[in-house]
Amino acid sequence: MKPTVLIVILALLLVVASVNSLGFVCAVSNQDVEFPLLSMPIEYINYTVTEINGTLWARIEGSYPITILNQRGCGVMSMVYPMPPQTTNIQVTVNGQEIEWSNYTQTYSGNLHKTALGDWWMIAGVLENVSDSFLLEVQYEHPLEVMNGSYLFLYDLNIRDYLSEQSPRSTAYFTVRFGTNVSDVEAYTAQVESVRNEWQPKDFNISHENSAIVMSVQMDSNFGEDLPGDLIVLFSEENSSLNNAGESAWIWPVIIDAVLIAVVIYIKRKTIVSAFSSRKSSV
Repeated sequence: MKPTVLIVILALLLVVASVNSLGFVCAVSNQDVEFPLLSMPIEYINYTVTEINGTLWARIEGSYPITILNQRGCGVMSMVYPMPPQTTNIQVTVNGQEIEWSNYTQTYSGNLHKTALGDWWMIAGVLENVSDSFLLEVQYEHPLEVMNGSYLFLYDLNIRDYLSEQSPRSTAYFTVRFGTNVSDVEAYTAQVESVRNEWQPKDFNISHENSAIVMSVQMDSNFGEDLPGDLIVLFSEENSSLNNAGESAWIWPVIIDAVLIAVVIYIKRKTIVSAFSSRKSSV
């Protein structure tokens, strides 16, 4: 990497730290830095919740088709992306090509992303020679938090920078697949740093695919209107010991039948032996 390009990238990362969520800045030349006008009318976020060594984890796969509305030959574009605590297995791709990322918060410890569930750390990446439209995909995993006996997770949906008069609407489609038995599923929208009683209930749909419970949520955002905030999902995990008891309930009739059969065989055997002994004595 050329030193002049490295200086630009470092400058870009310093500027982009002020962006609240998934944010970009563009270097038009080695001297110019600007915030591009972006459009993202649709995004898809898939969650898979599974149990790993007694702990519930979420795997997130986000797909973000982005268009630069004021593109003028962007040479280098830098981005930041917030991550929940203890996130691991992070992968970032642009148009199917994996790009390197770094721990931005570790380098600049004062730069954290605020949410209703506390401060998150951020990663940073550099996109080179991006086109007017590109597909950003981000995958990662993290353990779920626990609040008052319920599991929960938050998805940061800060869409403000992607809404404008040129692109006034954006819809986020969430699909959550639970790989464990769950109950009491709830969904809320929450503003940054809001407390529990300020969260607003959010409608959702529940369906079943094979043995999995699937939750679907749609969040619409419109330019010039109050934005919904972030998505928070809460749920309880059903008692595994009760589930195991239910699954093994069929065993008891089998055991009882086996015992009864054994008793009948024992009685018949004893009767036959007794009869044989009587006949032998009479002889």
